[in-house]
Amino acid sequence: MLEVRELACQRGDRRLFEAVGFSLDAGGLLRVAGPNGAGKTSLLRLLCGLMTPETGEVLWRGRNIRKQREEYHAELLYLGHANAVKDELTAIENVRVACAVAGVRVHESSALGALEKFGLAWFVDHPAKHLSQGQRRRVALARLLLGRSLPLWILDEPFTALDQGAITDLCSTIESHLDHGGMVVMTTHQEVPVHAANCQVLDLGKAAAC
Repeated sequence: MLEVRELACQRGDRRLFEAVGFSLDAGGLLRVAGPNGAGKTSLLRLLCGLMTPETGEVLWRGRNIRKQREEYHAELLYLGHANAVKDELTAIENVRVACAVAGVRVHESSALGALEKFGLAWFVDHPAKHLSQGQRRRVALARLLLGRSLPLWILDEPFTALDQGAITDLCSTIESHLDHGGMVVMTTHQEVPVHAANCQVLDLGKAAAC
């Protein structure tokens, strides 16, 4: 369903990687690895259509994503390295606004349940500016529980700033998405116990341009 062909990324005078290719089907997990500066975040942004590749293409259901932007984004959930949590909004307002922007309609009870799942039951009405970095990350991650209908999740360092309990909850959420035929592409600098029947590792350090 997701296919990448001969992808290359150029940032200024430096080519980060080239000739990157892979395919991902329903239930598949791709972990993107590599040293700092290898282009992991850039690759995810290319997969989301937020950047244009130097060469190569990204296909979704057999078509170039640049030719079907609206259709593709309607099936994609992207969680960047930044939490994209607005300080002036409460935790539950942040979740509902983010879902609305992504075209996912959620009831307040569903948003509340997602926040409770990630240990924020006592903070749903707190302005985000009063939350710790770990709590802000959990607010962002609550979107995953509300975006189960979106087949493709692209996650940039989703385990950052999480304690062990939240890591366990996130692993369970990702595994459930895969078990139901979803797909996940993620970067992570740490080994995490996500179990998937179809798991691939793409090491951008080995795809670096000379």
